[in-house]
Amino acid sequence: MKKLLLIKLSSLGDIIFNIPLANVLQKNGYEITWLVSEKGYDVINGNPAVKKAILIPIQKWKKQGFSLKSIFEFIKIAIELRKEKFDIAIDSQGMFKSMQWMLLARAKRKLVFEYSREFSTLAGNEIVKRAPNPNCTTNVIIQYMQFAKYLGLEGTDEIKYTLPPVSDETKNRVDELLKDLDKSKPMVVICPATTWKMKHWKKDNWKTVVEAIKDKCSLVFTGTERDNDLINYISGGNFINLAGKTQVKELIELFSRASLVMSPDSGSAHLARATEIPAVITIFCCTPATMYGPLGNPEKYYSIRGDLKCFPCHRRTCPLTGEVAGLCRKKPEPEEIINIVNKILQNTKHSV
Repeated sequence: MKKLLLIKLSSLGDIIFNIPLANVLQKNGYEITWLVSEKGYDVINGNPAVKKAILIPIQKWKKQGFSLKSIFEFIKIAIELRKEKFDIAIDSQGMFKSMQWMLLARAKRKLVFEYSREFSTLAGNEIVKRAPNPNCTTNVIIQYMQFAKYLGLEGTDEIKYTLPPVSDETKNRVDELLKDLDKSKPMVVICPATTWKMKHWKKDNWKTVVEAIKDKCSLVFTGTERDNDLINYISGGNFINLAGKTQVKELIELFSRASLVMSPDSGSAHLARATEIPAVITIFCCTPATMYGPLGNPEKYYSIRGDLKCFPCHRRTCPLTGEVAGLCRKKPEPEEIINIVNKILQNTKHSV
């Protein structure tokens, strides 16, 4: 088997978008080592598509600052990479933080995208063209699959997700978290927050949806501890709130038991899609739905956005002012989401 280094450090969503590429590479006889940061380590370590996951502790190094400990850890990983003598290295991150590992890896062929950020294209010796993307209409998974097409591999039309197996310990923990859940109804998980404020759907819209569907399903909310105020407002302090109580492993198990997961464009939405079990509704405010929406059965995976001239701006802050500022966060109307939820719940068998 040929040895291949895949460099995709973060974020969680982008790492998940690269899993179909890893499956195609493995299917065509490549043994994959994946460099990944803390955010995505739990979806790559033990993943059937990957031979070995190497943790690059970016968040830890930021906290430690410039220290001897960080330097020694960096050197240790660099030595480990140099020993591998990879046949091919692929930098799908395309940034300075990935460029340095590309340069350190002893690979015969170094593949990078054209026009990558922060001069990272300079680290490659083979430049891969991106797929045409007029008006952000090409899904990012298709873009990453360009590396496999460049290598002339078979099966690039297949979008296959794999995740690490869930341990009995994790299953027992989720059982405990859901001990008060009404199992006579389908479970719907709402993950209303992400790291971009401009990706957040209006909280009153969420509240309207919750009021409309609460009697038809068992609601569970997830997020980080800092999302508790938002979740308490949306839920009215009712239902099961798991904010700050779950890591990636628990979320994989939780989503696998759900009938439906709803979220803005976030790592949670993409993780739910990767489990391939629940229906997924992803609400897009400022980011392009055609690029980041879940691929697959349109009766199961929904990318919903408002019809605005400024969409998508793909910015962290709204460039508009006055009454139209942040208008994308108010769209779509909650009635549109409610109709889709009702349709899904009428045709689903709940699993807990």
